[in-house]
Amino acid sequence: MEEARRQTQRQLDLIDRQITCRMTALIPRLQPKRTGYRNGRPPDAGAFLERYRSNLAAITAERQPEIDALSRKLARQDQAIAAARERFERETGNSTSNDRTVRAA
Repeated sequence: MEEARRQTQRQLDLIDRQITCRMTALIPRLQPKRTGYRNGRPPDAGAFLERYRSNLAAITAERQPEIDALSRKLARQDQAIAAARERFERETGNSTSNDRTVRAA
């Protein structure tokens, strides 16, 4: 169960890295064509941030259904692991936290 959870987490991390790579590749195209000052004014950093945010939202929206499905799957796996641990602790009659305390002493 825990290996399946790690695999799901790896898939979510992979999607995050893919989005980051796409945004990194887009940054040069988001910057204004003309560098430096025009009419004595510096380039508008707010416009760059707005273009960056809108592109990030668009790229994330493309993958959102997949992200949502994997997030739900991860939550279900976490619940299943917690239930299995609880069941194991009840069956053995001791908790793992008590075991750690005894071993540390």
